[in-house]
Amino acid sequence: MLSPALAFKEEIKSAQASAILAFNDNHKAEQLLKGLCRSVDHVLEKIWKHFDIPKECSLVAVGGYGRGELFPYSDVDVLILLDKAPTPETQSKLECLVQLFWDIGLDIGHSIRTVEECLQESAADITVQTSMLEARLVCGSRSLFRKLQQCYAEAMNPQKFFQEKLLELRQRHVKYEDTPYSLEPNCKESPGGLRDLQVILWVARAANLGNSWRELAQRGLITDTEAHQLKRNERAFKDIRARLHIAAGRREDRLVFDIQTPIAESFGFKTTESRRASEYLMQRYYWAAKAVTQLNLILLQNIEAVLFPQPSVPRPINERFNEVNGFIDIASDDTFQSNPSALLEIFLVMARHSELKGMTARTTRALWHARLLIDAEFRHNIFNRSLFLQILQAPQGITHALRRMNQMSILGRYLPNFRRIIGQMQHDLFHAYTVDQHILMVVRNLRRYTMPEHAHEYPFCSQLIANFDQPWVLYIAALFHDIAKGRGGDHSVLGMADAKKFCYDHGLNRANTELVIFLVQNHLTMSQVAQKQDLSDPDVVLNFAKLVKDERHLTALYLLTVSDIRGTSPKVWNGWKAKLLEDLYRMTLRVLGGEAPSKDSVLKNRQNDALKALRLVGIPPDAHEKLWQQLDVGYFLRHDASDIAWQTRVLYDRIDSSTPVVKCRLSTIGEGLQVTVYVKDQPDLFARICNYFDSKNFDILDAKIHTCKNGYALDTFMVSEPSFAHQYRDIINLIEHELSESLAQQTPLSPPNRGRLSRMSRNFPIVPTVDLRPDEKGQYYLLSISANDKNGLLYSIAEVLTKYKINLHTAKIMTLGERVEDVFIVDGAALQGARTQIQFETDLLDALRV
Repeated sequence: MLSPALAFKEEIKSAQASAILAFNDNHKAEQLLKGLCRSVDHVLEKIWKHFDIPKECSLVAVGGYGRGELFPYSDVDVLILLDKAPTPETQSKLECLVQLFWDIGLDIGHSIRTVEECLQESAADITVQTSMLEARLVCGSRSLFRKLQQCYAEAMNPQKFFQEKLLELRQRHVKYEDTPYSLEPNCKESPGGLRDLQVILWVARAANLGNSWRELAQRGLITDTEAHQLKRNERAFKDIRARLHIAAGRREDRLVFDIQTPIAESFGFKTTESRRASEYLMQRYYWAAKAVTQLNLILLQNIEAVLFPQPSVPRPINERFNEVNGFIDIASDDTFQSNPSALLEIFLVMARHSELKGMTARTTRALWHARLLIDAEFRHNIFNRSLFLQILQAPQGITHALRRMNQMSILGRYLPNFRRIIGQMQHDLFHAYTVDQHILMVVRNLRRYTMPEHAHEYPFCSQLIANFDQPWVLYIAALFHDIAKGRGGDHSVLGMADAKKFCYDHGLNRANTELVIFLVQNHLTMSQVAQKQDLSDPDVVLNFAKLVKDERHLTALYLLTVSDIRGTSPKVWNGWKAKLLEDLYRMTLRVLGGEAPSKDSVLKNRQNDALKALRLVGIPPDAHEKLWQQLDVGYFLRHDASDIAWQTRVLYDRIDSSTPVVKCRLSTIGEGLQVTVYVKDQPDLFARICNYFDSKNFDILDAKIHTCKNGYALDTFMVSEPSFAHQYRDIINLIEHELSESLAQQTPLSPPNRGRLSRMSRNFPIVPTVDLRPDEKGQYYLLSISANDKNGLLYSIAEVLTKYKINLHTAKIMTLGERVEDVFIVDGAALQGARTQIQFETDLLDALRV
């Protein structure tokens, strides 16, 4: 015969398994939650009776359990309510009771209190007060429970409760970065999730305004349509959360990468050529979260108006809008119906009146419901097109206007193709935002360059845009640069057609239209040239100059490119990318200004600038000659004058050094370290250096490999690691000592450091690619690789290069979040034969695989 604990445990398990089995068949989340709740009620009541708890006590469900909802692996929160301090006998029984709750497998959260203690704790802690708001009697004394309810209701201060819950909500939103568009959102806690819905019902219940969406609608706080939308989204989030618990086999409220695909497939989403199943799921989630965020705002404003009534004296702004207590308000309830253009005008008015803090609840609701008035006829109206352009041309408030328009679903209604990418996640390992949020982030970045208070952030961009005529043209290009994502095909080409139509419809002149189309078509080009091609080759710069044609196109493309990269993820932008792009901009500008690029002129200028720098450090005037005689033109073309001067200063008296020379300095770009290695050349040198950096978990941003005429290798690496900024002196000494010692000892190379991949890389791996082709002059080969980033990746590549005796001349390392796209300039006998070339590429693909 089973012990009571085992019997109760089996009963709980059996009930849970049956409820989950039924859910897997009917997908009715609310039925699952209530069923699990009833089964726990039944078992707890049995246990209560088993211990013969005094009849004056009560077992009360609180929190979500009190609400009558239990997710498969949620906490079970209970309050053991006493009429007085327990006797030793009762205390012993209660301790055994709680222990048995744990023994049967419940994740129990419990408290043992009298009514007075409950009120004291409730007054001191908003969390306790909230959990008791939904208290429900499971078993025991009903009269004691009613006494608690009556005392609790009398002690409730609805205004204070509202303010504290609103503050709590804002703090929680800040914790989740104030956005529902997280890569791995928490469907319970993230903005727009279940908790936001619960907050509304809590403050409404505390103020006796209603206990359900239907009751709130009956009180006029929301419309029947809004109540239906809230209920539908609440059901959707409950469904997702239930599936998360079941799929994870534990309490899991985050839509983590590991689970997104299985959850998406359980909803029936399928992977297509253009999008993953998980991306379809997340778009639906973001749409629901966005709607909840908007309705949450409307409801909280309405409840606040009831709890904190304020005298309002409308101050006319124009015929359609008034200012009321710092908020914009519609002049009449039918403002938008009688004048649909006001749907855009309101955002223009708010941009022009920065003193307005937002919209009144009435206006927000009216706008939300009137959004459907934006149809084809509305979009074809010349006045409405003019209003939209005026918003983009406003001197201030543009970013806020566009974000508000997106939040209120106005922007997607006005630009139908924009609506298609709202909430569309990109599981490409480097975009951290949905497409619509990324686009608005790019607009925001461009806008910040125009603001004096942000000029210190990117001074070169601020300088350029200050002299750029009609910067609003850039905002249009930003709006359309990724608008065709997810359609299949080249989004740059597809986006051109959308941009062209917009410019034509909105009356842009020929020059601005051509510029917008050019920017949308080529918004990836400058980044690819700067990060993947050899900028020391004058032909690369010349070809890029031919593409951009003039300074206005060049400046526009540069500003958009910087804003675009910065808008993908906080991790992608760094000082090295900034330097490459600025170098390309300045070199191209000189070509456009009439300077004919040639290796001779570049060589002469670099050497002269380096000599000027050397004169400042006090070395003999002819000290450079012996070293420079060992260097060919390629070295001077690939290195800046400051690099040449620095390396000359540390090597001029060590040209025939019998031991490796390793020198480090802080990078001139403001982040990372520059490491120079001078040593007798050896076949596995690059692999050996990469092995060292790999062992220290340093990221290699760039590598320049050079072989001197005297048989020495002169290699330069740009490396980074988060702790460099604080400990750079110690790290410089460490690298100079350890790396030189490692190169001198020639110990066998260790295998690559196989660190753990992130969840995103594991669940959304990209298919590695290797592309090997001769350069245009047939002198070298360009080796392009694309793969998931991982520890030891560059070292793994170096091992393969060493195995096939491939000579590396330049490595262009481009890390995009958790994805790498690297380009190497190489040569070697193994690349001459078709068979060995195939073997080389095959081994390289094996090294790249996750």
